[in-house]
Amino acid sequence: MNMTTYKVALIPGDGIGRDMVAAAWLVLQKAAGPHGFGLEGADFPWSCAFYKETGAMMPADGIETLRGFDAILLGAVGWPAEVPDSVSLHGLLLPIRKSFVQYANIRPHRLLAGVEGPLKATAFDILCIRENTEGEYSGAGGRIHQGTADEVAVETSIFTRKGVERILRFAFEQARGRRKKLASVTKSNAQKYSMVFWDDVTKQLSAEYPDVEVTSYHIDAMAARMVMAPEMLDVVVASNLFGDILTDLGAAIQGGLGFAASANINPERNAPSMFEPVHGSAPDIAHLGIANPIATVWSGAMMLEHLGEKDAAAAVMKAIETVTASGIGTVPGKHKTDTITAALLAAL
Repeated sequence: MNMTTYKVALIPGDGIGRDMVAAAWLVLQKAAGPHGFGLEGADFPWSCAFYKETGAMMPADGIETLRGFDAILLGAVGWPAEVPDSVSLHGLLLPIRKSFVQYANIRPHRLLAGVEGPLKATAFDILCIRENTEGEYSGAGGRIHQGTADEVAVETSIFTRKGVERILRFAFEQARGRRKKLASVTKSNAQKYSMVFWDDVTKQLSAEYPDVEVTSYHIDAMAARMVMAPEMLDVVVASNLFGDILTDLGAAIQGGLGFAASANINPERNAPSMFEPVHGSAPDIAHLGIANPIATVWSGAMMLEHLGEKDAAAAVMKAIETVTASGIGTVPGKHKTDTITAALLAAL
């Protein structure tokens, strides 16, 4: 019987992203062998450095190149001192997410063993589902009369029934497989068209999921709930902007960005999904070798689970918790990247 081998596109990106992807790839490779599958990686240098050399974040055929892979593992993209974030975001991440219809951004928030968060609560387990391809990040708008007293900037949020319905269905299904509680987040008291529309679709779909308890929150109330009573939450679903903000809050309460993993999922599986840590490229520490690879390794575990290798994914997560329970990788900057990586490999 031939062993299954998955083709993974590796995009280390900028700053600490290069070390994080290298560390995660070592861990994922070690997890693959004993579980009877292989991982074949191909490196792509697309980054802000690539932009400075070529004038583009990725080649014109970049999307078609990536289409042939089973998954994408991304490090971190951004070097704002030299390339504006708006350029790096719209030149690489957003085109990948939109071209491959990765409309479900998944970010888990819980405390790993041995990790202390800033809250008294320690038993929370939140899965944030963020709409990933439209909404406030649609890129519709423009500026006119720039640099004059009459300058006008317009940014239009776009919400389609197809887009809202599919992300809500995805969230309902995730809730059904967990504790059957779904929190839908809007700001419908202030945004009376797009957010009321989101609330209406939520109500309509809830009739198809009578086993799931649905609660609608305003974004400000949800931010307070995540701080004051995170243990009350299970699956949280929100628009692109609100989901982005809430998941950074989720990263904070789980101990910091060093533990914040994410997945950009194409649920229909007709294009590759992309897995990445939430942290940025961290230019201030990029040369110190002290960045925590756990968020990237956790993202890699999510990749293995998406590929159907659930046992290997579970083994990686067990290794992560073994390492953090020992105190390694739990305090920012205390351990070198290589030390944490070696501990993860040993735990496997």
